[in-house]
Amino acid sequence: MASVSTYLNFPGTTEQAFMYYKKVFGTEFIGAITRMRDVPADPSQPPLAEADLDLICNIALPITGGHLLMGTDACESMGFHLVQGNNVFITLHPESREETDRLFAALAEGGQVDMPLQDMFWGDYFGTLTDRFGTKWMFNFGPSYA
Repeated sequence: MASVSTYLNFPGTTEQAFMYYKKVFGTEFIGAITRMRDVPADPSQPPLAEADLDLICNIALPITGGHLLMGTDACESMGFHLVQGNNVFITLHPESREETDRLFAALAEGGQVDMPLQDMFWGDYFGTLTDRFGTKWMFNFGPSYA
């Protein structure tokens, strides 16, 4: 079956972020959590920095509606320069207003509410936030997505 997932890059905070998301969504990781030390060395690449060996190479967590959230630590020692931006939101369409409130409050903890949840002109209950790890979340509950 075809599917779509969201892949997030973090500056060394993938494990903390995904443990938090696991708690928020009440789900379990799919498959093994792969650390950088588990990846075979590539002789054509510089060796991985000792400090990066325990960082996350790959992690996967189902969140809601069958959506899979995946992530990695962007290692500068491997030439990856992470730039946090505002070009991507993970949009959730919870099944109830109460679940919308619960998820919004949990993900806003330690983060920043960009637009509080409110009834919008198009008839939905909508809001946005940036969580403590810099991930942007959009919430939309209502008849548009029922």
